[in-house]
Amino acid sequence: MDDSFGKRAVRLGAVLLLIIGCVLVLRPFLSAILFAGVVVVSSWPLYQRLLLRLNGRRNLAALAMTVFLTLLVIIPLSLLAYNMADDIARLFDQIRSAVEGDVLRPPAWLVKVPLVGPMLDGYLNSLLGSRDELTELARRLIEPARRIVTNGGLLLGGGVVQMMMATFVSFFLYRDGQGAMRLIGVGAARIFGEHAARVSVTVSLTVRGVMLGLLGTALAQALVAAIGLAIAGVPGAPLLAMLTFVLSLVPVGPPLVWGGAAAWLFAHDQTGWGIFMLVWGFVLISGVDNVVRPMLISRGTTLPFLLTFLGVLGGVVAFGFVGLFIGPTLLAVAYSLINEWTGSNAQIAAEAERPQ
Repeated sequence: MDDSFGKRAVRLGAVLLLIIGCVLVLRPFLSAILFAGVVVVSSWPLYQRLLLRLNGRRNLAALAMTVFLTLLVIIPLSLLAYNMADDIARLFDQIRSAVEGDVLRPPAWLVKVPLVGPMLDGYLNSLLGSRDELTELARRLIEPARRIVTNGGLLLGGGVVQMMMATFVSFFLYRDGQGAMRLIGVGAARIFGEHAARVSVTVSLTVRGVMLGLLGTALAQALVAAIGLAIAGVPGAPLLAMLTFVLSLVPVGPPLVWGGAAAWLFAHDQTGWGIFMLVWGFVLISGVDNVVRPMLISRGTTLPFLLTFLGVLGGVVAFGFVGLFIGPTLLAVAYSLINEWTGSNAQIAAEAERPQ
């Protein structure tokens, strides 16, 4: 009996060491692997239809899906990172030239703002008129601004690299997905028993719904933002639209773009277009989030706002840029499984069908 126990302990220790070794080897690529898995699960029905049209040629179908992912995500992100670096450098040059040339003035419309306008206009005039105060303010702000810009650039650049790795991994996940699904199915059956099939369906629908909700909403908001920015004549509309796509993954992100565009229009005495941009942004750009996201995410599960917010922030901290997608997805899967195991979904459905 002791000998049998010793053999089991040795086997268990060997398995644990093997698992630890695999985790250490794959740890640098964990973010890319998780993101690739989420993308493949979300787009698996599309891959199946494409595979059918290509007469079962898995390599060609997987390559087509990989190229599509590259065109949809990686190239726009790379362009955004490049343009942001170029525009930020130009912005700092313009600020330095303005300060050195003594051409800084508050916008003319500021004094017309009710209640606080005259006070703000007077403060800015006194600040911009005093070289010493302006220099001291710039000295205090430039280092935090530099750190924020640098960290943002590193995060975005790292996201591009992670996306490229995820694209590479996704090719093999598409091509060999059937075999991987059989292995996962066997493992799930041993863990969950007779509930394995239902758990598998819950997980796949949740991942698909959350990813469609995130990406679909981001694409819709970026498109609407591009149209509004172009109509208003805001420079750099394509870049701002791509920035809207990225920031739409963050709660209260798009208003930073269209609000900044409206402020720019007001600062250039284009009050009418500034008001147009505010209305367009509030009603259409931000309104898309209230219409498109529920339509798409209802295919899987509705994740509470708090969990979405924490998933985005925690995902970025844990996984980098791709954590924008991974964090909410993992929390949504856990939330759906908890509801499934506790019977909350059935109870909610029964209450909804109960006559009032």
